[in-house]
Amino acid sequence: MIRKITAIKLQKRNPHRVNIYMDGEFAFGISRIIAGWLDVGHELDDEEIISLQAKDEEEVAYQRALKFISYRIRTEDEIRRNLTKHSIRSEVISDVLNRLRRNGLVDDIQFANSWVENRNEFRPRAHRMLTYELRKKGISDEVILQSLDSTTSDEELAFKAAQNQFHKYEEFEWSDFRRKLSGFLARRGFSYTIISLVVDQVWAENRSKEKTMEQ
Repeated sequence: MIRKITAIKLQKRNPHRVNIYMDGEFAFGISRIIAGWLDVGHELDDEEIISLQAKDEEEVAYQRALKFISYRIRTEDEIRRNLTKHSIRSEVISDVLNRLRRNGLVDDIQFANSWVENRNEFRPRAHRMLTYELRKKGISDEVILQSLDSTTSDEELAFKAAQNQFHKYEEFEWSDFRRKLSGFLARRGFSYTIISLVVDQVWAENRSKEKTMEQ
């Protein structure tokens, strides 16, 4: 059935959407960007109306995704879970993710690389802890391995983390120092073997510096 557009009115509560009236009656609401080519007097058949509504459904989901990623960079899985929470159909979510990829707005490899670089620089932790964090974000094991491939070793990361934390425990005697720093490194995911080596090394190096300064 062919119907004629008799009015296009801006929605009062949402200026980004318009109401379409056909044959004198309200027919459906649609995003302004989708309705851009429509004019009063334009005729649409049922298939064209269904196509418009499908495009509008994707546009609404896409705009929701853009808002979600505007706060910080997100993974594909985070975006998918957010859109699913808003009852958006899986096929629409797939189309939205494809569109985001084409526009360079979602990139799991870039996300994983940035995550690892940021952690290594400011809050060093073991590779297994980084793997756990990235898996929670929905990053695949293949991408995780790629992001960790060229990063520093666990021992180097543990030493950096210990040096950063040393000032908090430098006044303690050896037994308390070892217990507290070991606990800190364990919470960062480092193994007992690495913790033992690093705690001894940090203690020895800093005590050696103190003696040199006293002379």
